[in-house]
Amino acid sequence: MKYLLSIVVAVIMLSACSTQPKEGVILMMETSKGDMKIKLYDETPQHRDNFIKLAEEGFYDSLLFHRVINKFMIQGGDPESKGAAPGTMLGNGGPGYQVPEEINYPTLFHKKGALAAARTGDNVNPERKSSGSQFYIVQGETYNDEKFNSIEKRYEEMTRQKIFYEVLEGYKDTLQALQQSGNQEAFMGMRVSIEEEVEKKLANEPKQTIPEEVKEVYRTIGGVPHLDDSYTVFGEVIEGLEVIDSIATVGTAQGDRPLEDVYIIKVEVLK
Repeated sequence: MKYLLSIVVAVIMLSACSTQPKEGVILMMETSKGDMKIKLYDETPQHRDNFIKLAEEGFYDSLLFHRVINKFMIQGGDPESKGAAPGTMLGNGGPGYQVPEEINYPTLFHKKGALAAARTGDNVNPERKSSGSQFYIVQGETYNDEKFNSIEKRYEEMTRQKIFYEVLEGYKDTLQALQQSGNQEAFMGMRVSIEEEVEKKLANEPKQTIPEEVKEVYRTIGGVPHLDDSYTVFGEVIEGLEVIDSIATVGTAQGDRPLEDVYIIKVEVLK
């Protein structure tokens, strides 16, 4: 019954967001380290309208940036962080619903200042639904061709791993039988066959690369490219990038929580 109620609440909340779409929205996020002006993207209407709704309700007022990692990102939006005592583990709170993913890569990507939705991992959230309230703002760093090559090799390895498990599914009963029989020669031969099949399938897969225009932004402005195509980016800081740096460089304790509370004073819709 509790799970069903959460679904009903989520549907009601998202329906309310979608019935009154708001375009070209600019927000002001006032923080204890300075103010950031944020533009929300029209390409991600469900995330845009949900963020507006929460801002207008005062949901974000007095919440902490509860997770901060220098040269990576600053994260907030956990309602349990409001007035949280030092040492309290944070990051699991939310409004009781999720937002369907609106990943729009490479149009929207993790450049410095990007506003994106936090979420749980693919192992428990294969649909990549976003937290209903938790967000992060990218700081990141600049990248060169060597770093891009490393990321693209990681893409290839992830594709290889995905294909491997798909191929393995068709052989697992045979492999198990060979292993139990003690026929190591046949077992090793089967492994070689599987690896050859994986490489053959991999060769037919389109190579995943970072578009040149995206690379140029990461070379100059910086960001976190390895998060691209995995999380919904739904806005960007258009004024106050220095505030991100100020927050990202604070000292942190276990769990990446700042030793000094850094909080959102309020989020105001400007237009």
